[in-house]
Amino acid sequence: MERNPRILILTASYGNGHITAARALRQQLHRQGVTQVTIVDLMKEGHPILHTIAHSLIHTSLQTSRIGLNYYGWSYYWTREARGAAWFQQSTRALGRKKLGELLGQLCPDAVVTTFPFAVSPELCRERGIRNYTVLTDYALHASWLHPGVDGYYVATEELKQQMMLRGIGCERIAVSGIPIMDNGSCARACAPADGEGKTILVMATDKGAAGYAAEMIHALSGIAGTRIHVVCGHQDKLRLKLDARFAEAGNVYVDGFVDNLPERMEQASCLVTKAGGLTLSEAIALELPLYIYRPYAGQERENARYLAGRGAARVHQELGELTADIAAFLQQPRMQQNARMRLQAIQKPDAAASIVQDLLGKLASPPRYMPEDQTAALQAALPDFGSMLPNVR
Repeated sequence: MERNPRILILTASYGNGHITAARALRQQLHRQGVTQVTIVDLMKEGHPILHTIAHSLIHTSLQTSRIGLNYYGWSYYWTREARGAAWFQQSTRALGRKKLGELLGQLCPDAVVTTFPFAVSPELCRERGIRNYTVLTDYALHASWLHPGVDGYYVATEELKQQMMLRGIGCERIAVSGIPIMDNGSCARACAPADGEGKTILVMATDKGAAGYAAEMIHALSGIAGTRIHVVCGHQDKLRLKLDARFAEAGNVYVDGFVDNLPERMEQASCLVTKAGGLTLSEAIALELPLYIYRPYAGQERENARYLAGRGAARVHQELGELTADIAAFLQQPRMQQNARMRLQAIQKPDAAASIVQDLLGKLASPPRYMPEDQTAALQAALPDFGSMLPNVR
């Protein structure tokens, strides 16, 4: 394998997490001298109309989830196990196939890396003898990520690896790397912000659903004595304008739209109130920023929240009064703050992107390893509904 291999990274813009993970990998590949790196939003490029419809449906589901109509969450749990996921993958396996085939022909990549579960990728890669790898961007397992044709997986936790092994994936194909995040030159804080600096609560209100609860939540948090509330709305311009008007006279509420220095803002904060996307959580964990997750959406966000809460690395609340009281007590208790940082240290993997790239380049420098027949049989037994999706590889 040449020293400057061609890498194709497939991703999807459903939320920012998959795209950010892809960019983090590209950043590290460039640092290792790998310059032939292409990132493609496969659904957007291959099926722009379907992509727009899916994007709209997901955002609408997030907005209506507050009144109990979360069809995205329902579909997530229905397809979480092998049988439902296999049906979903069978019905969508043609999506992106033509576009990916064109890309493979044009770019001739030495490896394809996916940060979103595309069933078509391992199928086409196996047909053409191209190695392919999958980077999971959540702390919870969903069967849509699993495919018998994937050469290797990179996952966030040891628990995920064990769950995948129970589903028939060989341990040698799974690396516990963490979730890749951008390296912006930040490092974990030696301690929490000093009392004399005041207490800053950083609030992420970047999702569509935030419009239904952000104003009420910020009003409650702003009542905690001695605090500043920094709100990041991302690309939600209507929400930013609404919050700007609502809190124009408040002396301790600051509202921004999209910011390009989020790690620096995290470093300055005493705690973070956020949704439970895998990348945002990983960025906060890397900086040992205490996490509060408010009303996580059903689906991978709820499962991410459950995992971190179970490890003592995040506090999850459904009620605003409980969230506010918990944060108020936390900000007054240095020992609680120290304990929170220790729990975050226990699970953090800030160098995930570098670890993945190092392992990937090592694999590409070695002869390809094909899945043994007994492992293929084990996978088909563990995931019976995926059996017909395994291409015949000679």
